[in-house]
Amino acid sequence: MTAAGGTAGAGIAAARTSADGSGAAGLTIETQGLTKRFGHQLAVNNVDLAVPHGAVFGFLGPNGSGKTTTIRMLLGLAAASAGTVSVLGLQMPQRLHEVLPRVGALVEGPAFYPFLSGTANLHRLDAAGRHAAPATRSARVAAALERVGLSHAAGKRVHAYSLGMKQRLGIANALLSPRELLVLDEPTNGLDPQGTREVRSLVRSLAADGATVFVSSHLLAEVEQICTHAAIMSAGRLVAQGPLAELRQAGETRIRLLTPDAGTASEVLLRLGMSPGKGTPEPAGDVLTAVAAASRLEAPEDIVAELVAAGVRVRGFSVERESLEERFVALTGEGFDIAQ
Repeated sequence: MTAAGGTAGAGIAAARTSADGSGAAGLTIETQGLTKRFGHQLAVNNVDLAVPHGAVFGFLGPNGSGKTTTIRMLLGLAAASAGTVSVLGLQMPQRLHEVLPRVGALVEGPAFYPFLSGTANLHRLDAAGRHAAPATRSARVAAALERVGLSHAAGKRVHAYSLGMKQRLGIANALLSPRELLVLDEPTNGLDPQGTREVRSLVRSLAADGATVFVSSHLLAEVEQICTHAAIMSAGRLVAQGPLAELRQAGETRIRLLTPDAGTASEVLLRLGMSPGKGTPEPAGDVLTAVAAASRLEAPEDIVAELVAAGVRVRGFSVERESLEERFVALTGEGFDIAQ
């Protein structure tokens, strides 16, 4: 895990190593010192992102944390005040015309001609692309609509679409041509549970086809279900990034111990690097709780063995790991929506 105040350099260096150890070739997106100012406001502050090839990368943070501004700089839609951006191995915005045909994006919600059908909107959007082949346009539009589950509404005017349908039409636009990178800003915004499941399945299938998917969201539950890696923004700063499994394991772990030998148990827990609190009396003895960094915690069976070896009578023992939501709250100082 990469976290503020932690081993940021080591974490980013690990992310920059490809499967064959060849270094930065393993990254689809890389930023160094990325910064954006709006007058006196610092919207994005010295962000170093490292998005591995083939990842489903969750870009997390409370609303207003700088996620959308960062995405706009990644895509060349906004100029950085400082720092560098590399997408698909090419510098942005200098190589924008080479990068964008290989990238599909849905940023800040879809915008369409309301009195044209879904099919007609996609035809117009596809025709605006310099690299889009007219001969295959109809087939590609139909395939994109089918992939997002809108074939039944292809001929319906967009003003009659629900917000969720418009969101899926925006994703269909991003899929009109084969893409190496998909950038989706709040892709499940406004979707009902069925639509959310469909988008979730779609994201997984895109990654299975070899694309890197960069998903910005404030919905923790969605990121937990689909992402392999994540980064967390707070007030314009990148406060953590890494594989999702590492983010889950980081933070504090609590143990709960029921014993009539609270004094001896506290001494053992202190020796093992934990910080026991004051015991709470119960009929079977005292309940002790202790906190330790997850990276320093001994295996539960080893803790129990140490307690028993010291003569502690263990009548109950459990381990409670800090949840991903709790970890995010600790890093950002704010809560996250965990459901729509």
